[in-house]
Amino acid sequence: MFNIVSEETYEDDQIIFKEGSSGDWVYVVLSGSVEVSKTIRGKKYVMGRLQPDEVFGELAFFGRVRRTATARAVGKTSVGILDRASLDIEFNGLSADFRAILIALTKRFENWVNRTKEYKARDEARVAKSLSLAYRDRQSFMTSYSTNISSGGLFIKTVKPFPNGEKFLLNLQLPDIPEPLKIDCEVIWARAQGGEEGKPSGMGVKFCEMSKNDKQVLQRYLKEIQPA
Repeated sequence: MFNIVSEETYEDDQIIFKEGSSGDWVYVVLSGSVEVSKTIRGKKYVMGRLQPDEVFGELAFFGRVRRTATARAVGKTSVGILDRASLDIEFNGLSADFRAILIALTKRFENWVNRTKEYKARDEARVAKSLSLAYRDRQSFMTSYSTNISSGGLFIKTVKPFPNGEKFLLNLQLPDIPEPLKIDCEVIWARAQGGEEGKPSGMGVKFCEMSKNDKQVLQRYLKEIQPA
């Protein structure tokens, strides 16, 4: 049924590939099972469990995107790697229109996944607060401000938002704190100028990593400004 070029065996709970990683190999479950999950705000959400003869990893192949989820072995699991040359021949043999449709569907699904992450992120209480911040784009050092913030992320008002998935270092200045917080961030949604009537252009970012001290400072600040 499948043209398999090699087989790999994984022990229970061993990661096959991780969300956000590069790679476009397509796999088929031969034995055992594979758990597919996403991590949102440090919490794992299981999207499904694949059984023998089910294929996974195809989105990265069709859309040339990074892995949209983590694949993990459940019990001792064997997977087959499909012949990439054969897949390329089959894919390139499709009409240009049909290839474009498949790629568009892949990109759309990736965007839907990112929007899901956004909705989950908004479960946290956000506080309307204007804060100074700075970050670097590909050409220059940018200064801006946020209009709302939570312990997991904030909105940056800018006419030049980064694309979804872009990662960057943010310097966030809190009132009465001498040094800015240094936070590794990732864009989870972006809104271009004029994209939604009455809403400012900018980008919603999630906080990926910061020092323990900066996290404590941020949490203390948010606690102080939370409405009673």
